[in-house]
Amino acid sequence: MARTCEVSGKRTRVGKSIARRGLPKKKGGVGLKTTGHTKRTFKSNVQKVRVLLPNGTVRRMHLATSVIKKGEITIKIDGRMQTVPLVKALRGRQRDYMAANA
Repeated sequence: MARTCEVSGKRTRVGKSIARRGLPKKKGGVGLKTTGHTKRTFKSNVQKVRVLLPNGTVRRMHLATSVIKKGEITIKIDGRMQTVPLVKALRGRQRDYMAANA
């Protein structure tokens, strides 16, 4: 599915935007008047990340930035749910550099 986090389930949500006119009573006006309601979408910040799993495989996942910041993911591994630290898989020259220094 598009724009859905595989761990937290965050996805695009629908809401409304309310247009108002006038000056609030607090600021000396006669109050705000509603002139219209329009639908809008709240989009989750989902990024595509290459994740290194504990069994050594690399998997491309769509993760919300809040999950990336937390640093751990809960996914199904070998038929059961496990919480593992989020390790980004290295690619290209980074992987060669780390292998040479290890």
